[in-house]
Amino acid sequence: MNINIQKIISQGEGEQVEFKENFNNEAVVALCAFANTKGGKVYVGISDTGKIKGVDIKQETIPIIINEVKNKTYPNIIPDANFIETQDKKILILTIKEFPIKPVAIKGKYYKRIKNSNHQLNLQEISDMHLKTFNTSWDSYSTNNYTLDDISSEKINRFIEKNNKLNDFKIEDSPFHVLKKYELLKNEQITNACYLLFAKNEIFSATIELGRFSDPISIKDGLTVNSNLFTQVNEVINFIKKHINKEYIITGNPEREERWQYPISAIREIVINMIVHRDYTHYGASSIKIYNNKIEFYNPGKLPDSITIEQLLTGNYVSEIRNLQIAGMFKQIKLIEKYGSGFSRIIKAFKVYNLETPVFENFQSGFRITIFTKKNNVPVNVPVNVPVNVPVNNRQKEIILTIQKDSNITINLLADIYNVNEKTIRRDLNKLIEIKLLKRIGSDKTGHWEIIKIK
Repeated sequence: MNINIQKIISQGEGEQVEFKENFNNEAVVALCAFANTKGGKVYVGISDTGKIKGVDIKQETIPIIINEVKNKTYPNIIPDANFIETQDKKILILTIKEFPIKPVAIKGKYYKRIKNSNHQLNLQEISDMHLKTFNTSWDSYSTNNYTLDDISSEKINRFIEKNNKLNDFKIEDSPFHVLKKYELLKNEQITNACYLLFAKNEIFSATIELGRFSDPISIKDGLTVNSNLFTQVNEVINFIKKHINKEYIITGNPEREERWQYPISAIREIVINMIVHRDYTHYGASSIKIYNNKIEFYNPGKLPDSITIEQLLTGNYVSEIRNLQIAGMFKQIKLIEKYGSGFSRIIKAFKVYNLETPVFENFQSGFRITIFTKKNNVPVNVPVNVPVNVPVNNRQKEIILTIQKDSNITINLLADIYNVNEKTIRRDLNKLIEIKLLKRIGSDKTGHWEIIKIK
């Protein structure tokens, strides 16, 4: 084997590398963890500190070692075994690939590799890993606790109406056939997702607790939401709107324009992410706490190990969907635009709104997002390159400032920010183009805005 062992030692143990002085049970644990993650190699004959010790193992002993790994693991894994020699010492390399059927156990215990350590899985992680093996999720499994009698055909019809309004492809099936079509009904049993989306009655396993606090312990108003997941979106957002401020912008038009304390489009994105990615097998409730200067959104279920907070902030990650059926149904009626892009839109909306970047964090057994309001409610300054004698209203001036910060901003996001419809925004943009303060470079989909400098 052509292996640069000195380079491997200098890089140290990592996600796919483990050093062991001797072949022992811990070496099998490492192989098990590698099999449950991305595969890896155990170098037997090297200490934890990277010192080459060598091993006194003969070639005829290799089948015994492989057989021991096989007998201690289930499903049985069989590593490749090879020797290399360096500094007149022998090193045994045990190589295992990622196993297709997960998780693999060693004597009834399950491990996964995180960075340079082997971590024992808890029951929830074992279940999630097993479901991912079969490209499915908890919400896709049939439930024995509820039947079709617990499902509202009226709520399914509302879903059909929403789909037919938003999509070219029309659904003309009955509610029963819709459930079968989207695999929410399997062998006459409803799935967990079916119950959460279309239940007749309150769903206590999907509770969201909302509160308006004057300080960390004093609650002024509260609401417990136990409705189906589609209904939860509007109920939660309406409660938040009730308890956040909005300012009125005088534009010169007969009607005043409204601007919310936080970007409503981003709040909506956060709420939908909570509902779609929640761990519904966890006993705890989701919660939203509204304070004078911030809102905390907490949801059971941490980020997947493969995604870091830094990756969320940069958008450099591939989305992992905890609830495949729920996410698919939300996407069907355009509550989700694109998998994996929600956090980027949240961050962009707060940047455009001139607010702090939200704080994302794994917290206890779940995930928390905290958003902050402005420290001072000072009106946004008018851009310096807009002459005072140019006939534009305050919103149009703010649109220029917004575009200065983000030249790729979309019309629908501008509409959300200024709480007007897209037709109004287009009229504003056309006015700015007409008086030569703004121009569009490229197409609506791939182009960007450009501010024309005033001489």
